[in-house]
Amino acid sequence: MSAVLAGQGTMELAPAAWGEHLASIYREIGGRAMRELPIYHDALTVEAVGFDSFAGMTIGIVITPWFMNVVTPARHGAPGASVAIELPAGTFEFTVGDVEGFGRIASCSLFSPMFQFEDMAAARAAAEAALATLLTAPDAEELPRSAAASAIDRRSFLRGTLSERRA
Repeated sequence: MSAVLAGQGTMELAPAAWGEHLASIYREIGGRAMRELPIYHDALTVEAVGFDSFAGMTIGIVITPWFMNVVTPARHGAPGASVAIELPAGTFEFTVGDVEGFGRIASCSLFSPMFQFEDMAAARAAAEAALATLLTAPDAEELPRSAAASAIDRRSFLRGTLSERRA
C-alpha cells in the first residue's frame, strides 16, 4: 500500500478515491471480523456512495452489511468525541473514530443494523436520498423563519419526517 493510501495521507485523496479506499478497508473488516456476527446482513455488500467535495470537505456515505454512515475525514477531535458538522440541512453530530489502516474519520450513523434493506439497490437508494437531503438547504420560503434557521432533528430525519429541532 502506498504512503498516500495509508493513515494520514488519505486526506489528500480525491473524494471518490477517499470513499472507495475507506470502503475497501470495511470490506476487509467485514470478511475478517463481521461476517459471523448476527448484525451482518448477507444480502448487502460494502459500497461508497456519493463521495464528493462539499464546502471544502470530503463527504459521502458508506454502506456495509452492518451499518450505513455519513462519513467525512475528521479534522479535529479525539476518538470517541462528538463533533458538530454544519450541513445545509442543519447541524449534525458526528463521532470521531480511528479506522485501522486508514486513519481518523467522523461518522454519523444513519442505520444499524441493516435488515430493513432487502438488497443493495434499496440500501443505495436510501443512501443517495439521505445524502441529497443532508446537502440541500430547506427552502426558506416554504418554512417559517424559525424552522429555516434551526437544525434538522436527526431522529425525524431517520424516520423520513424532517422537522425542526425544538429547544
